[in-house]
Amino acid sequence: MTRIPENDRDMMEKAIYLPMVLTILNRDLNVVEKSPFKLKKPYLELIEETMKAIQGELAEVKQYMKKNKLQVSETKRDDAFTMYMFIYKGYEEHHNYFNPRIRNKVQELMETYLLKKHLSR
Repeated sequence: MTRIPENDRDMMEKAIYLPMVLTILNRDLNVVEKSPFKLKKPYLELIEETMKAIQGELAEVKQYMKKNKLQVSETKRDDAFTMYMFIYKGYEEHHNYFNPRIRNKVQELMETYLLKKHLSR
């Protein structure tokens, strides 16, 4: 049973997922730059704007975590699971995440961020 309220746990999970999304988008940016696309600029701008939005949200997450004395760190990883240590106001909790679940969540976040600008028009 976790002592961490749902809202705080969601913020801690964002601190896990958002840097992963940024890493993937950064790799994709490099691929697009080196690709033979005839018109690269729209793709590059889409990725760059998405990265800026995620960086802004990640900054808010980090600020919230610092203010509320929350910390997350990866403690162990294998082929199937990644374990994170959550520190919530002095209490330590260990949470195991199934790696395919992490990948699916990161993919879902990428889709959300990439489509957000398109759908808001």
